Amino acid sequence: MARKRRKPKKNLTYRAAGVDIDEGEKLVKLIKPLAASTRRPGVVGSIGGFGGLFRAPTRGMRDPLLVSGTDGVGTKLLVAQAAKRHDTVGIDLVAMCVNDVVTCGAEPLFFLDYFSTGRLSARAGAAIVRGVARGCREARCALVGGETAEMPGLYTPGEYDLAGFCVGVVDRAKLLDGRAVRPGDALVGLASSGVHSNGLALARKVFARRELAGRWGRRLLKPTRIYVRPVLALAKAKLLRACAHITGGGLTGNLPRALPRGVRARIDRSTWRVPRLFAEVARRGRVREREMFRTFNMGVGMVCVVPRAKLSRARAILARDRVRAFEMGRVERGCRGVVYEPPLA
Repeated sequence: MARKRRKPKKNLTYRAAGVDIDEGEKLVKLIKPLAASTRRPGVVGSIGGFGGLFRAPTRGMRDPLLVSGTDGVGTKLLVAQAAKRHDTVGIDLVAMCVNDVVTCGAEPLFFLDYFSTGRLSARAGAAIVRGVARGCREARCALVGGETAEMPGLYTPGEYDLAGFCVGVVDRAKLLDGRAVRPGDALVGLASSGVHSNGLALARKVFARRELAGRWGRRLLKPTRIYVRPVLALAKAKLLRACAHITGGGLTGNLPRALPRGVRARIDRSTWRVPRLFAEVARRGRVREREMFRTFNMGVGMVCVVPRAKLSRARAILARDRVRAFEMGRVERGCRGVVYEPPLA
């Protein structure tokens, strides 16, 4: 005997199914002035259409190249959700994308974000996008659009995910691809602001949930530093041969990506002080040095390769931009990779 399908007691609506269109429209109204605050030359129109419009500033470039990058915030979002603080992860989202793009010598032009959640709160969503707008202003990058998706059943209420996409431009003649790196070049480290947005899966293992909602959570949530201005200043002064954004994989995995074949990086670990947060993670989790340096940035968010003869000038430019920088090693002949002094345990 066939089973009868139960009829709903009343007419269903999208809202009853878990998607609140009115809340979404409320969020769009809150976002519009935030996006407007990031406006820069090249923006055409405003958000709300089916696509973001931008006129690329290619005047004076013989062979302009578009450089794109996409990333997320990872499990740092779980820390934000535990701490009920949502106003900084948007900065992380922008930083992870623009810091990648600028390593090519490209000027970030515009940014789009994707925000998905189980139950939309216009207030929480606006806090997130407020961080995105702040990051875009710091990177001089326009927020030209995005997407908000309410997906009940895929996320539980209170959970959300973020992804971002950035486009920049560089003249091919000024592209930083590592081919100009030479043995003897200096490695200049730019200090990180903390863990940035990598290694949080490991960091969360060593802190109790109540700690993530308190002091240690606040330290883990410190936004990723944006390096666009100092890196472009070095590139404009023709002092930069290559650049590496230190993300997942740490110095061990990321620095070789900026080097050509036949050279390696030799790093003097005594040249900077590893922040206490990393030491606390290592102590609590009994994590070996080798694992720490291939998981976290260890206090170095970006490494710039600079000709040794121009090191003083480069440091003066970084100081002018109030960037804490330190000479942390050199480039030498050898198999592409990283050598640490003293060696990692």
